[in-house]
Amino acid sequence: MQPLNPNYYTPDHIAFADTIRKFTAQEITPFAHDWEEAETFPRELYKKAADVGLLGLGFDEQYGGVGKTDAFYVLLSSIELAKAGSGGICASLLSHSIGAPPIQHFASDEVKARVLPSILSGEKISALAITEPNGGSDVAALQTRAVRDGDDFLVTGEKIYITSGMRADYYSVAVRTDPNAKGAAGISMLLIDAHSPGITKTQLHKTGWWASDTAQIHFDNVRVPASNLLGAENMGFFVIMNNFNMERFFLAASSYGFALVCYEEALEWAQQRKTFGKRLIDHQVMRHKLVDMATQLAATRALLEDTAWRLGQPDQQGSELIAQLCMLKNVATRTMQFCADAGVQTLGGMGFMRGTRIERIYRDVKVNMIGGGAEEIMKDLAGRQLGF
Repeated sequence: MQPLNPNYYTPDHIAFADTIRKFTAQEITPFAHDWEEAETFPRELYKKAADVGLLGLGFDEQYGGVGKTDAFYVLLSSIELAKAGSGGICASLLSHSIGAPPIQHFASDEVKARVLPSILSGEKISALAITEPNGGSDVAALQTRAVRDGDDFLVTGEKIYITSGMRADYYSVAVRTDPNAKGAAGISMLLIDAHSPGITKTQLHKTGWWASDTAQIHFDNVRVPASNLLGAENMGFFVIMNNFNMERFFLAASSYGFALVCYEEALEWAQQRKTFGKRLIDHQVMRHKLVDMATQLAATRALLEDTAWRLGQPDQQGSELIAQLCMLKNVATRTMQFCADAGVQTLGGMGFMRGTRIERIYRDVKVNMIGGGAEEIMKDLAGRQLGF
């Protein structure tokens, strides 16, 4: 990895990255293959992650957060976690990073105080439930409905592809509260206890992210207190859009981290493996492949750091930043796709073997390109934000 730019990184950033590096090496990497094969990982990993401050990034200290942090902490921790080579573990371990921000930013003080400390301590698990069987990126088309019944809502509908959907204790759920409203209007966000009567869950089996617990969830007249509204009633679309910025940045940072692992494994293999009497790296075609990987990584890193800086600047917020986040996600996931493919090609048969980091990353490529908004959606949104 290229040296850290002192214009962006403080000693606190570097110390935190070192902590997450040690945590990953001790608590995740030795077990990643077995957990992938088992399609799960121990629940106590959440508490261990909380103990090193990983779960508290971006959350207020009064609820158990780690204090003032910025996007560079997310970037560095994503790179370090990627070294285990398991996107599934990262996704479920950090599902609260998309499930809990709507609670922090839009819940009542009573709900925050009751719910957030247990999530940030690793005792409870939070998930975000937006996508439905009939629609994903088209959030305005969602059909799960919430009908007012006195001081409660009755929620009926289905969500799918929900990360941590099986084991979560809380769902932040997008629902339609005004059936007569069109598109984005009439949508609300509700915090739902995942153990409520009327909820059934089905585990989904995927091409990649094996260790990630992913579910289809059915709500059958689930009673939810109206006090669990996240934001104002019928104003949930704003809550959802507000959540996307950091989700897309996290996906981009993780994609860069996984691409870097592929490059480093390919480089190490090329320096050791011999063909036709010389090392792989002594063949010009191999050197060119590695340079192509390094070039895409350097370009992606530069865009990541610029975006992380902009996320922390009050005068940089707005449509241009949203467009840049969309473009960043596409650039980073394409870099992951290229490096995973080039890495497997470099390792040859070994790259196709179960149990290697590069093989797991190769299987995880597409979910990064789809999750948080597919590539085509990102291009279209970027164009609109730029006024095209």
